[in-house]
Order: sequence, then C-alpha cells, then structure tokens
Amino acid sequence: MEQKDTTKKSRIDIKKAKQKQISKSVFFALLLIIAFYFLYIIYLLVREPTDIFRVEEGKLYLEESRVGYVIRDEVVVQGNNYKNGMEQIKSEGEKAAKNEIIFRYYSKNEESLKTQITELDAKIQETVKSQTDLYYSDIKLIEDQIDREIEKLNQTTDISKLTEYEKQIMQLIDKKAKIVGEKSPSGSYIEQLNKQRTNLEKELNEGAETIKAPKSGIVSYKVDGLEETLTPGNFSAISKEYLENLNLKTGKTIATSDECGKIIDNFEAYIATISNTKESKEAKVGDKVSVRLSNSNEIDAEITYISQENEDETLLILKIDKDIEELLNYRKISFDLIWWSHIGLRVPNQSIVEEDGLKYVIRNRAGYLSKILVKIKKQNDKYSIITNYTSDELKELGYTSTQITNMKNISIYDEIVLNPDLSKVK
Repeated sequence: MEQKDTTKKSRIDIKKAKQKQISKSVFFALLLIIAFYFLYIIYLLVREPTDIFRVEEGKLYLEESRVGYVIRDEVVVQGNNYKNGMEQIKSEGEKAAKNEIIFRYYSKNEESLKTQITELDAKIQETVKSQTDLYYSDIKLIEDQIDREIEKLNQTTDISKLTEYEKQIMQLIDKKAKIVGEKSPSGSYIEQLNKQRTNLEKELNEGAETIKAPKSGIVSYKVDGLEETLTPGNFSAISKEYLENLNLKTGKTIATSDECGKIIDNFEAYIATISNTKESKEAKVGDKVSVRLSNSNEIDAEITYISQENEDETLLILKIDKDIEELLNYRKISFDLIWWSHIGLRVPNQSIVEEDGLKYVIRNRAGYLSKILVKIKKQNDKYSIITNYTSDELKELGYTSTQITNMKNISIYDEIVLNPDLSKVK
C-alpha cells in the first residue's frame, strides 16, 4: 500500500515539473515576442524621421543674427543745481507732456530745512492734539480727509503721485492747525509755529530747481553721452569704424545719471548694424523687414539708410516704431534681422526633386508612391514652403483640362519621402 502511494506521488511531481517547464517556455516565448515588438517600434522610430516626413503648416524665415547700435531722437535736460542731487518726479520710462515737470534738484540746505519742518510739524501736531476736545466736531471732516490721503500714499509707488499726496496731506494739516489756532487758547503759539513752517517751506522751494520736459516723449535717466552723436539727423557720419571705436559692450545696461535726464521720442527709434549677406548687398532704402528683439517679439522695420562699407559689408539703419521702451536701457544689442517670413506647408528641401524644370514631392500613402507637382513659395537652407498650382497656372504650363482634373494635390498631414528615388515611382 505504501509503495502504491509513493508511485502516485512521483507521478504527480513529474506532472508538476512538466507544467512548470511548459509555463517557463511560454513565459520566455512571450518575452521574446515583446522584445522583438519593441525592437521593431524602435526601428520605426529611428527609420521614419529619415525616410518619411509628415507635411505640416509652419513658418519659414530668412534671418541672420546681428549686433545693433540703438539710435534715438533724444534731448538731454540738465539744470544749474545738478551738483545738489536730484529727485525724480517722472519715473524711468514714463511719458511726459511738453513743459511738464520731470525732476527737480534739491536746494542747497534741503536736508536741514526738511528736518526743521519735520520738527515744527511734530510741535504743531502735539499742540493740536492737546486741544482736540474744544473743536472736535469742526475738524473731524479734515481728519477723515487726511486718513484717506494717507491710505492713498501707502498704496502707491509712483513718485509723482507720492509727491502730490504728501502735498495734499500737508495742506490739510495746515488747515487743521489754523482752525485750532483760531479756536484754542494756544492759538497764537500755533500760529507762530505755522508762520515759521511757511517761511522754511518757502526757502526750501525757492532753493530747489525744477526741470521741465522740452518736448513730449519718454523720460529716461539712462545717459551715456552719445545722445548728440547717435542721432537720426547724423546717419552720414555713422560707419563701421565709428561704431567699433565706441567700444561698447553688447547688452550692457546704460548707467543711471543722478545729475540729468533726457526726453526720448516715443514714436520711433533706429538700429544700425553691419551685415555681410547677399540680401544686405541687394537691399534698398524703403525695403520692409522685421527684427526680433531679446523679448522674442517680432516687430516691423524699414531700411532707412544704406552705406556700402567695403566689398563684403553693408551698413544698414533700420527704423522701428514699436517696443521702443524695450531699448531704453541699452545702446548696443543683439537682435535677429528677418529679411522675410512666410506661413504655409513646410517641407525639408531633401524631399523636393526636380524634373524637366519642375519641382515635385513624392507622397506615400500606405506604401503607394505618387509624384506630385508643387510650387515653391519660399525657401531657405533647410526648408521650403510649398503649395499646389492653380488651374490657370497649370494651363500656362501646358497641361490639358483632363490632366488638371486628374492631378493629385499635396495636403497638410500627407506623408512625403525624403531623398526620393524617382525610378521607384510609377
């Protein structure tokens, strides 16, 4: 009986071993299939970009990276008291109207006068506070006004508004002090303090010098001494040698002056650059181009001046009328000069073949190759913008109505062959 049980157990172990072996074989077979599948996918991923290209809409440029010198119509403004230091009324980049105050020079004893005025204000406030109960109902409105002006003062960083709010607050404080002076027993003392304060403020204002804008434009305190030489009225004096002798560093920010400011024409600015391309040699005054600044904005530009520096290099001066504020901090910049840009069906140049003077691409649909006539709209070193011929254009090329009707067209998302072999196309 024991021998029979042992035989039965042995058979079960053999059966389990066979099942285990079969499971391992199936597992390894599945791994092999999966591995071959992934290898195939990787092959397609590697192969397809070099063999097939999917047609998509894109933008094509003919551009060159250049260094440019910023030319502006700008007027430097400086007063007599420039050694005293200055206070900006209009902030950097803010616009000002003609004859509007843009900054002021401090008076000779400004700090001392301000300290005395502050001390008097404290004495006046202390005296006024001690007399509040006598006339509370009369000045409550003024105190509410002061609180509102202080709240405005705390919520702004605009220098011109800060000055305006401070002035209004001081006027309200003076008004409050006068009411106290008229109604309180200590009125003569407050009146005396107010008179001292008025005299000090008069001395402060008379000693200061305010500077007004000679014309409307953008206010800037970035002054580098080139404002009177790099001007729109002086293009003929600009040359490659002159620009290089300025020894300016590309992208360096112009230092802020604490002695003067300037007003810049906010309608247009200019960029002078040297180019050695075929396009620059063939350019004409009045040609429309584009520039791409460091903020990546593309803006329209016009060639306003051309000078052939030598056999290879051309001086171009471009006029722009947008993003002028972006250039306020700089005199020498890096930018992209865009000769043209075009939007359409973009394809690699190696997908285009020529036959009998006409251009073709080879379309691949499920392995069926078709030769399709296309017209090149624009082309640079790597890509072309293509389109289909119109019926009238095809007739001019000699195609019949039947041929035109049966002609295949290229469309977005079509797959085309790179480096095609025409001998394999039916």
